[in-house]
Amino acid sequence: MTPAKVKSSSFDPALYIVPTPIGNIDDITVRGLKILRTADVIFCEDTRTTGQLLKLYGIQAPKLQACHEHNEQSQVDSIIHQVHSGKVVALVSDAGTPLISDPGNRIVKGAIAGGIPVVSLPGTTAFVPALVGSGLESGEFIFMGFPPHKKGRSTFLKRAQKYDLTVIFYESPHRVLYLVEEIGQIWGSDVEICVAREITKLYEEFLRGTASEVEAIMQERVSLKGEFVVVVGKSGVT
Repeated sequence: MTPAKVKSSSFDPALYIVPTPIGNIDDITVRGLKILRTADVIFCEDTRTTGQLLKLYGIQAPKLQACHEHNEQSQVDSIIHQVHSGKVVALVSDAGTPLISDPGNRIVKGAIAGGIPVVSLPGTTAFVPALVGSGLESGEFIFMGFPPHKKGRSTFLKRAQKYDLTVIFYESPHRVLYLVEEIGQIWGSDVEICVAREITKLYEEFLRGTASEVEAIMQERVSLKGEFVVVVGKSGVT
């Protein structure tokens, strides 16, 4: 896709959704860095985490405001007021793209309802490189995020299987083997899957094969550490 017009590096007052790296600090866009340098205020999950990230890029931190799942609704009015006052406001998460298995949905919905411009930048998110590197069908897929821990988990996974698409999950280290076992039970042990670990980081790896094959590999590990993306192939398609 070729852009028809390239905008200048000056930024109008708006709420800018800026993805940040999920591991490799080089994985941030030039425009994202420009916005972080320009922003009058940055709303972030953890001011310490974002402050440290800005230091890595040599950016003197502007006013940082904590914005997480417990207070994001209360921050909406502040963001709307600041943009209406002519300020450039950025929203970031600790890592990756805000709203993708991260807080921010109420912020964006509130900003739109409040009549301020919302600009969403492209950028890092773990499930896209996991899907692309999996070797599984990528033309049609659905991203399901984290499965429920307990209540409704089985129903959630059975619903995912019925889509008959490539399905992508996030899962924690202490539940990822259990998820692979469940996939084998619900999709069938011969369904093709890929477990991607530590995307963009030093120990990045892809475990590919049938659910039973990948489960056997994982069972041999002394421990399972890192951040995991599990990609499940469309039934009957490899």
